[in-house]
Amino acid sequence: MQDTVLLTCGALKAHIDAAQERMGTDYPVVYVDRSYHDRPKEMRLQIIQALQELPEEVHTVLVGMAFCGGAWEEIETEKRLVIPRVDDCLTMLLHRDEDPRPARKETGHLYLLADEAADIFSPMVMYQEYCQQFDADTARMLLDMYFENYTTVDVIDTGVGDCRSEECRQKAEKNAEMIHCGLQYVPGSNQMLEKLLSGQWEERLFWVLEPGEVLHSDALCDL
Repeated sequence: MQDTVLLTCGALKAHIDAAQERMGTDYPVVYVDRSYHDRPKEMRLQIIQALQELPEEVHTVLVGMAFCGGAWEEIETEKRLVIPRVDDCLTMLLHRDEDPRPARKETGHLYLLADEAADIFSPMVMYQEYCQQFDADTARMLLDMYFENYTTVDVIDTGVGDCRSEECRQKAEKNAEMIHCGLQYVPGSNQMLEKLLSGQWEERLFWVLEPGEVLHSDALCDL
């Protein structure tokens, strides 16, 4: 195995593949189960396990994901870590310039991606999960309560996957209808992942942690 590996969430596989192809890299990829992406405490445990299982010859871990609700907080390893300075992976994919903004999402907006990974967390999926536990009326009530303060569904167009295809459009429209929201497309990019893979680790955009260094809860406020 190479001395550098890429560790990322399975929800970003399409974006990781696209970034590797564009940058001409072929780093081994370690995927963390994408089903934990909205459960930071459990995601943190998965990350720790993944780091512990890396071979000794691995010296650098390129983290193809974000701070993710504190999932990377105070994780200590003997590897060098390079982590995007953003609050979550959606902010990372909304990044299109050199402005170091750790949070880019707007309040009341639900962001979805074009690929199937976006279906892990969507109104349709949540409703189906509620229906497995409750009757239809209760499932509907819970969904309405969860999304009561949302106004818009934003589909992030990163250029990875065809978010404007008929299939994706219909799916996005259905999700928006389910929570009584408008639908719009917003520009995004794969820029931060491409920078990560190509070694363009500007201090304003990435944390570079040497072995034993850790991120704390106020890390995103240090910009």
